[in-house]
Amino acid sequence: MPDIDMTVTTENGTPLAGTLTLPPGPGPHPAVLLLHGSGPLDRDGNTRKVTMNLGRPLADALATAGIATLRYDRRGVGATPGAWRTAGFVDNRQDAATALRALADHPAVRPDAVGVIGHSEGALHAMALAAHHEVAAAVLLAGYARQGEDALRWQARSVIQGMPAPVRLLRRPLGALGALLLTRIKKTRTDVARIAGIPLNARWMRENLAHDTRDDLKSIHAPVLAVTGDKDIQVDPADLEEIRRLVPGRTEVHRVPDLTHVLRQDPAHHTLRSYRRLLRGPVDPGLLALVTTWVARQLDAAAGELPAEGRTASS
Repeated sequence: MPDIDMTVTTENGTPLAGTLTLPPGPGPHPAVLLLHGSGPLDRDGNTRKVTMNLGRPLADALATAGIATLRYDRRGVGATPGAWRTAGFVDNRQDAATALRALADHPAVRPDAVGVIGHSEGALHAMALAAHHEVAAAVLLAGYARQGEDALRWQARSVIQGMPAPVRLLRRPLGALGALLLTRIKKTRTDVARIAGIPLNARWMRENLAHDTRDDLKSIHAPVLAVTGDKDIQVDPADLEEIRRLVPGRTEVHRVPDLTHVLRQDPAHHTLRSYRRLLRGPVDPGLLALVTTWVARQLDAAAGELPAEGRTASS
């Protein structure tokens, strides 16, 4: 599939280096913006130690269906200059909004058929874009419907439950320690702070802890596909029902058996330690097919090629 280097300039002048993948044939094409999870992630969702490898297979699958994709390196990652630890949660959201506008303005793209796909933190920003910008469709992969602090506390409890028995026995003191660390983070005032000797992106943490996705979900009128794995230990799969309840527009939700937060299936007993094994394999092909088929249907409808469908819900 043809790849084009595309740079998006942020409000503070940072050039976000990205890739626009175009489908074969003449344009302009429907398109989606791909937003990854949290941390120093490149355009394919990878860090130096963790290789999510989501960008390329998703871009290829969408291009086969006639849909263009834009994905970019975060600030301070890959070919994008800057320091990722000083970028806040709000900065990431504003960068996503700037990238969405740039994608819609590209001559190879149909501005009336632009959607957004977000995974994990990216799903939270996808909610905001769909609530406050012109978006024809939104895909939320492992997104939650609650305040960030509540989501982080749920994640901590879930991860501890998968630990060995001696660690699980310490869940109360570990919970107390976690609450203390959260209190210290919320009291910080700098971009970066050392907590327990570890440098953290404190501003990102403060903004993420305070952010409540339910406010955005209530304002989305574009079609929404929300997918969370039944074995996700970082996001509560039960939040899918809250997403379905809150979004006023057409909503389709899928709680996929054995699917994990890293978008691979794990039929075995799943814990955080399973990630390294799972990431050696590809993104679940069933998920790619689900997302591609749904996005193609919605963006074709947005472009006036298919009739709009009624509100649907799946398992």
